[in-house]
Amino acid sequence: MFITGLLLGADSSPHLGSPWQLLAYQGGTLLGAALESARECSFDQLVVTLGSASEQVHDRVDLDGVRVVESPHSDTGSSSIVPALDAVDRRADGIVVLLGDQPGITSATVWSLVAEASTPIGVSRYDDGEACPCWFGREVFGELRGLRSDADLWDPIREGTHPVTRVDAIGNIPPRATTWSAYHQLLAGGPTHDLPLDTHPRPLSTHPRRRRRTNT
Repeated sequence: MFITGLLLGADSSPHLGSPWQLLAYQGGTLLGAALESARECSFDQLVVTLGSASEQVHDRVDLDGVRVVESPHSDTGSSSIVPALDAVDRRADGIVVLLGDQPGITSATVWSLVAEASTPIGVSRYDDGEACPCWFGREVFGELRGLRSDADLWDPIREGTHPVTRVDAIGNIPPRATTWSAYHQLLAGGPTHDLPLDTHPRPLSTHPRRRRRTNT
């Protein structure tokens, strides 16, 4: 299979009030750390989307070997995924979507998802809910082109026409820097429980996991 990694780094964060992509993290920047995690996955192609902070990101983040997709209107809610699809290699069987403010995603989680997703859509199922990375086969690209914002990425998973495979991932959802409090908790290596309501794609499940994989 030919797999493209798509790292979303274009949106702004009204809760932070500054380019979250350039927040300090482990001696570098937050987006830079997420990008390094994506590189460790050894995708056949790696695409990153950038928004209004693109010029600053280019100055401070190593983008060598990465296909950059400019999406300047993401700050106003437009989807950066839609233009990114045009940059996906024609040989790609599908894309793995990662978030630029979530540097804790591991290559083991990514490749378990790719290996076990037996349907056009796959989503990682952690102990405390479902989250990225997500898998979208090429047959879903047409549906993704209809997204109005990156947050709408979860619409095909919840209510789309394609079946979904939910693949177990180890531990809880890796933290994201969505608020200043969450960012400081991320720096401290602790959980980030104060995420805005729209950052959790689905209500957290109260049922224990019984099977390695389920299709719906």
